[in-house]
Amino acid sequence: MTILTVVAGSSSLHLAYVRDGRVTDRLDRSEPPGTAGADEPTREFIAGHEPPRAVGHRLVHGGDLVTAPTPVDDRLRTALDGLTTLAPLHLPPALHLLDAIRGQLPDVPQVLCPDTAFHADLPEQAATYPLPAPWRERWGLRRYGFHGLSYAYALGRAADLLGRPAAELSLVLAHLGGGASVCAVRDGRSVDTSMGFTPLDGVPMTRRSGAVDPGLLLWLLDGRLDRDELDDGLNHRSGLLGLSGGRSDDTRDLVAAAPDDPAAALAMAVYIHRVRRELAAAATSLDRLDGIVFTGEIGWDQPEVRDGVCAGLGLLGVVPPGGGNRDTDAVVSAPGARVPVLVVEPREELQVAVETAAALAGGAS
Repeated sequence: MTILTVVAGSSSLHLAYVRDGRVTDRLDRSEPPGTAGADEPTREFIAGHEPPRAVGHRLVHGGDLVTAPTPVDDRLRTALDGLTTLAPLHLPPALHLLDAIRGQLPDVPQVLCPDTAFHADLPEQAATYPLPAPWRERWGLRRYGFHGLSYAYALGRAADLLGRPAAELSLVLAHLGGGASVCAVRDGRSVDTSMGFTPLDGVPMTRRSGAVDPGLLLWLLDGRLDRDELDDGLNHRSGLLGLSGGRSDDTRDLVAAAPDDPAAALAMAVYIHRVRRELAAAATSLDRLDGIVFTGEIGWDQPEVRDGVCAGLGLLGVVPPGGGNRDTDAVVSAPGARVPVLVVEPREELQVAVETAAALAGGAS
């Protein structure tokens, strides 16, 4: 079975044809869906292949509407417009692409694979915000969590590498990329995660702020910034870019510049501190720690970040792995390490293909 997988980001696009767990062809664009630089190549790429058995779409935020991989029909597609304010950077381009591909392949089933599904069964104490009950009940305010497709794939690969069933593992995982989050998995299920109601919460990201004092935000809105200015600053001008004084949002640039640039050094120090802090906090949701898993573009490709994070986790029995990158997924800690450190390449497209096939086979709705 050939499945076309669609992973639309806020500023990028990745399409892949997957057959029997292998990518046979792919298209990667640095422009977001909805621009000529992405839409025309997408149409041509799809037109150059035989129609797939199905198309699987990564859906960053499913809210309470899509809590498992689900085939799309017209009614569901209309309802999805009501979710766009929950992930305004991600959902509009993803829905634009969904509409375009449904139009180009009208007879091919389209399946939504929500990132939030992995965290849908978070324990009540981890999912519930300490807010007035009428607010929570009226607007569905809860911790949803994100990067679920990445975590699901990384969990499976970690199980392979450790030679243990995923359902028996207790791990903390860090997805570090343009977006970043941390997740605790106990017995193969998500039990805590750093992102919350939206993908803006948690650790600092390349351009997103992560968690900040809500009182600070109220203070800024009290005649200092308007809502649009605050939205733009938190989503586009914060994180590594803001910390480095606008120098770069790329950890590779900042690691190279840090010895001579105090702002770059501060950006990396804050980033590593906050990731380390969230990993340690997530570990308190576990009764043991079978390993730490790094994934996402930064987690996979930036050994300085991994070593820096692990250097502050000695209380958990973690030792920095040292050394450079690997060409394949691997345990990178020393043999016999009390807490293994693993690195897994992000392969969300493979997880989307698995979940799409399962949804069709099971008749999910």
